[in-house]
This record gives sequence, structure tokens and C-alpha cells, in this order.
Amino acid sequence: MNSENFTLSEKLVSASYIRQASEARRGHEQLVRQLLEKGKCPEEGWSEATVELFLNELAVMDSNNFLGNCGVGEREGRVASNMVARRHYRLIHGIGRSGDIAAVQPKAAGSSLLNKLTNLLVLDILKMAGVRSVKSCFVVPMATGMSLTLCFLTLRQRRPKARYIIWPRIDQKSCFKAMITAGFVPVVVENVLEGDELRTDVDAVERQICELGAETVLCVHSTTSCFAPRVPDRLEELATLCSKYNIPHIVNNAYGVQSSKCMHLIQQGDRVGRIDAFVQSLDKNFMVPVGGAVIAGFDEAFVQEISKTYPGRASASPSLDLLITLLTLGSSGYKKLLADRKEIYAFLAEELKKLASAHGERLLHTPHNPISLAMSLDGLRAGCDQAPTQLGAMLFTRQVSGARVVPLGKEQNIGGHTFRGFMSHSESYPCPYLNAAAAVGITRDDVALCIKRLDKCLKTLRKEANSLQNSSPLPSPNSS
Repeated sequence: MNSENFTLSEKLVSASYIRQASEARRGHEQLVRQLLEKGKCPEEGWSEATVELFLNELAVMDSNNFLGNCGVGEREGRVASNMVARRHYRLIHGIGRSGDIAAVQPKAAGSSLLNKLTNLLVLDILKMAGVRSVKSCFVVPMATGMSLTLCFLTLRQRRPKARYIIWPRIDQKSCFKAMITAGFVPVVVENVLEGDELRTDVDAVERQICELGAETVLCVHSTTSCFAPRVPDRLEELATLCSKYNIPHIVNNAYGVQSSKCMHLIQQGDRVGRIDAFVQSLDKNFMVPVGGAVIAGFDEAFVQEISKTYPGRASASPSLDLLITLLTLGSSGYKKLLADRKEIYAFLAEELKKLASAHGERLLHTPHNPISLAMSLDGLRAGCDQAPTQLGAMLFTRQVSGARVVPLGKEQNIGGHTFRGFMSHSESYPCPYLNAAAAVGITRDDVALCIKRLDKCLKTLRKEANSLQNSSPLPSPNSS
């Protein structure tokens, strides 16, 4: 409905009613105008009615929704199922063109506008979350691992002699496979134990650069968000090294957007040294379905270079999901989620510490990890070597998801490299432990129920261990 149609409507319905409806419509349009003018996440979230109105307006800008459109090409936005069309708000053309995921599609002005707006909104959020000097970013319809691979493949064009990627160890398969898939040899740098924490061995990283030769190193591949007792890498020191030896630096910031500490590390790394790009997951940070990531950086030209490396068009689903989410939350809503998460992290730490003490265990001291916590399982293992593994199975069957039990001595081969002590980020961590994380969206009820079920499981296992000890046969008397 435009102003002309509203005027015509006054012939059918009372003019005062139509004027009121027109004013209401203008309220929606004002929000859209502010979004287009500022290119930033709105402070207050939009209503579902406004979001749906906006998406429908975008959809009618795509050629597959033109009245009387006659498509004779191989890709004309045809969809067999009306349910599928509704699921995607009839935005069918995807994003980008064959040569650039960020390019505008002539046949899909609405989808192209959606893509541009989503990238602008998430850039605004990254700045608000703590990386204020970030210059550019784009949403890519791949999860974190493949997005890292895309970054490595882009660097290959700049450093054709490079063979190696230096990688402070983190026991997570996808980031390791990302390097192998890109065709590079990962150089694993073991962490050093400081108290309970596993921290970056910066001296070992520098030794590897010198031994291999800087020209043969594609980049340093560091990590922020991770499972305790590992903590975020020493990004400032690594960024300084990368600047010193003129080596690119790619940061795996998988679920770090929700942590002001992780984002501060990235900001400081850029300030004192070199960070070329940092990659973060959409589902872990923004509570949308799995399948998307944000690639961001401090050099707009390099970020554009990465987007042009992506072959072909791409699905618009991750961008659409993120746009809907950010418009619904608004920046104030997202800030509240981050504040709530930080508060519940403290609550989870307090509850785990009390539970650990009650069972003769302890909460590992990992102050540099702002999301994940770890509780020792030394006493549990003393009763039975298999008890930690049993605990993990018991928690899973009792619908406690996300808790990780890490036993000692596990080996894992990935791409020809054998990791000893896999899952613990170390060849010989001193004790088995259980992980729990306070990620964005967690509630106090989640924590309370987890602690209650964990307590019951620990009591059951200790009871079983005591029964086994009591039922062990006495040693036979010496016949002599």
C-alpha cells in the first residue's frame, strides 16, 4: 500500500480510519528507512510483523516474484514445493554471483540487498562486542572449519611458496582438518601447563618460524574460544611475532563473539601486531541454525579477496536467519544476552565448585577462559579407571548435553597426525576432568538441572565403586 492506494481506499472506508492505518504503516516504513540510512543494527528489536513486512518487500524485488516474469534460463528461482518457498520467504536466488559471493545479482535485487544489510549489521555487532577497528566482514554459508579453509586458500595466492601452518594445539577436529583440506602441513605446537591452565608456548612458535623459514609458513592459526583447561591463545604476542616475521595470522574465534575477553584479545592483537582475519560461527554466537560463519578482518581489500575466492553463488539461508535474528533482538537485546551469559558463567562456576568440593574434587583454576569450566575427576577415577567414561555416558542418557568428560591417555589419528591425550589439548594433562560451558542463551534453570543430575550420577558411581571394593575377595592365607 502506497500513499495513492491509501487515498483511493478512503472511497471505501472512512477517511479517518484509513489515515490511522496509513500512520501505522508509516511506522513500519520509518524503521526500514532508518535501517537503510544507517546500515546498523537497530537499538530496539523489531516486531515480527515489521520483520515479515520487510522480508516480503525484499522478496517482491526478486525476478522470480515479478508479476508476468518469463524465465528461460537454467536458474530462475523455481521451487516445486510451496512449503519450501514459504520457508525461505520466496527469496530463492541465493546470494552472490559465480565470481564473488558478495556481488549483486541483476535478477535478485531483494536478495542482494538482504546480503548487504546482513553484512553491515553483523559488522556493527562485531564492533559493539569489542573489535572496534574491524573494517569489513561477510556471512558465508559454511561452518567455521570450511570458512577457515577458505581463508587459507586465499592466502595461498599471496604466498605460493608456503607449505606450513603453525598451530598452537587445540583438540578440535574441524580446525585441524581445515588446514589439511586446504593442502597445507599443520605444525602442531604443544601448549605449556601454567597452574591448571594450558597456555600458548610463544617461544616454541617463534622457533618453528625460524627453523622452517618465514617464507614457507602460510600463517599462524590461533584460537580464542576453547574448552578449559585450555585458554585463549596469547594473541598479542602471536600478533607481534607475525608482524615481526611478516607472516599472516588467522584467528579461529568460533564462539568468541559472546565473550568480551575474546573480542578484546582480537582488538589488542590488531593494535600491537598483525591479524589478517578472524572467523566466528553463526549458530554458537547468534543462536541460529548450524551452517554459517562470519569472516572478518582489518583490511577491507583482503576480506574482499576472501569473498572472491568462494566459487559460485551461495545459499542465502544463513544470511536470512541472521538478519531476522538481529532485527528481532536489536543491539540492546543482543547486549542483554551477552550480559546474562556472563552472569550465568559466574553462577555455573560457583555451583560446580560447590559440587566438586562435596565429591572430593575441585574446580580447575582457569581464569583466562571466559566461557568454559573444568572440574577434576581424580577421585572418581581412583575408584575405577573406567568411571570417568561411564559418567559421560550417564550424563548423555540423562539428557545433559554439552558436558564433556575427558579421560586420560586417549589417542586420536587425524589426517596422519597422532594426538596423544586427545581432547585434553595436551599429551599428559595431570587429571581427567569434566567440561561445562556457559554459552549465549544458557539459563539458570539449565545450570541448576545439570548440577542436580551430575550430583546424582557421581553419587551412583561412587556407590558402585564402594560396592566393588567391599565385594573384592580377601587374599588367601599363606599355606606355609
